[in-house]
Amino acid sequence: MKKSLLALAALGAFAGVAHAQSSVTLYGIVDAGITFTNNVGLGSKAPGGYQQYALTSGVLQGSRFGLRGTEDLGGGLKALFVLENGFNVNNGTLGQGGLMFGRQAYVGLSSQFGTVTMGRQYDSVVDYVGPFEAGDQWGGYLAAHPGDIDNFNNAYRTNNTVKFTSTNYNGLTFGGTYSFGGQAGNFTANQIWSLGAGYANGPLQLGVGYLNARTPAASGGIFNNGGTTTAANAAVTTPIYQGFASANTYQVIGAGGAYTFGAATIGLTYSNIQFGNLGKTFASPFTGQKATFNNGEINFKYQLTPALLVGAAYDYTRGQQIEGNSRAQYHQGALGVDYFLSKRTDVYLIGVYQHALGETVNTAGQVVAATAGINGLTGSSTTNQVAARVGIRHKF
Repeated sequence: MKKSLLALAALGAFAGVAHAQSSVTLYGIVDAGITFTNNVGLGSKAPGGYQQYALTSGVLQGSRFGLRGTEDLGGGLKALFVLENGFNVNNGTLGQGGLMFGRQAYVGLSSQFGTVTMGRQYDSVVDYVGPFEAGDQWGGYLAAHPGDIDNFNNAYRTNNTVKFTSTNYNGLTFGGTYSFGGQAGNFTANQIWSLGAGYANGPLQLGVGYLNARTPAASGGIFNNGGTTTAANAAVTTPIYQGFASANTYQVIGAGGAYTFGAATIGLTYSNIQFGNLGKTFASPFTGQKATFNNGEINFKYQLTPALLVGAAYDYTRGQQIEGNSRAQYHQGALGVDYFLSKRTDVYLIGVYQHALGETVNTAGQVVAATAGINGLTGSSTTNQVAARVGIRHKF
């Protein structure tokens, strides 16, 4: 009897040790507020469009809940997983086209050399350059670059992805992703790959990234891999580049940096975006041609008090000239105020103004006057658009 009791006690102790070596964490963000938008291009009202007040979810950060876990396998090796769901707090519906875990879903192994994961994940531009953009800090998706054209704000995720992330080598980190296209008989269709690196040393931070995605607007492509598959020419709704989504290749080269002095931080980002071999996914009068955009941002934030942060940013996007027509240009300014009620709860105010110039191409392949289109909103019916947001965010 004593031996049985000792055996049970030993098993109980072993089970306690095994449990201590594994962990699963439930986490999340709930973000809600009121968003005002002017010049919304709906219906036939022109030229001013409509004003809109809406209760919206997940502007400063996407509303989400997730599970992350690790298990110590010994010898410095760990297993890990993340399952992260996006949702609309206003009506309880799923985000990312109705996917159960549309934000992230992956499993992998980590060691002293780095981490390898497989599943639905973020690309290297998002990881290494995105954090320097104002939209990823205090401006939310409204302050992202027009149409999030360079994916710095993570509008598009990658499916079927193998990802490597290095350990930290005295401030230097690097990594890359590869996404299998998954189309029978066409190895490169929907294929996505990216590379990136970052460096942090005291007040200085730097990052670079490269993203290459084939047939981006095709079913399963990077623009069209949410839960609800749309027609190829409807996968992109922003007026900024919807006329170029027919490209065979979507390519982004990005770089960013930030320097902190005292309570202030100044940041810069640059991106070159190319839509190569137009007309591959759907018909375009510019078949075989290439459309190029360049984007630059300067941003500033200041921690007035431990609880109060203010930020400002200016962004400029310049498109390629299309067959003798004037280049599309987009000027955008953003302001933000974030007040922290506690470590987990804050209230915030964001304002964004965008002005468009020149000409661009619509999905019908027609050269039209460029109109404003603040990211995440219905495009303007004019060359100008203003958005304002007041919201509350709670983290758990």
